Amino acid sequence: RRASSSEAWIFRRSHYILFRKMEMNTMAGGFLIGELSRRTGVKIPTIRYYEDIGLLAAPERSDSGQRRYDAQARDRLAFIAHGREMGFPLEAIRSLIDLSQHPERPCDDADAIAARRLAEVKTRIAGLKRLEAELERMIDGHCGGKAADCRIIEVLSDHSHCADEH
Repeated sequence: RRASSSEAWIFRRSHYILFRKMEMNTMAGGFLIGELSRRTGVKIPTIRYYEDIGLLAAPERSDSGQRRYDAQARDRLAFIAHGREMGFPLEAIRSLIDLSQHPERPCDDADAIAARRLAEVKTRIAGLKRLEAELERMIDGHCGGKAADCRIIEVLSDHSHCADEH
């Protein structure tokens, strides 16, 4: 069924009001936690956790007790989320945030943090390559048949059949 022109107007008007309300909330007192979550892709419990551990400053509260986040908090949360996506531990992110608040300091600490993370990634990749090789070896050595003679089950049952640590 097609909406009548009055129904369409009501629909457009309700969306306009909702948009204006969100815009007013943002301008007047900041983002509510749900809006901050949607804008950054960080779940609400995680936002609260970051507040609890001091990575994200506790926001001001409205008269009704709702958290109100400003653009600076949004940017900080996006920084934290990006750092987590890259696999940095929370303490490294905390150090990077601290460094970012002191622009006069040299960035040697940031270089060291990133270098440590890169070394971890390279170690993980090397382990995955060993695992890949072992899986290929298991599959190549498998010749079908019955489960009693299955090379894959044999290797998984006894780690000594593996060619390497993985």
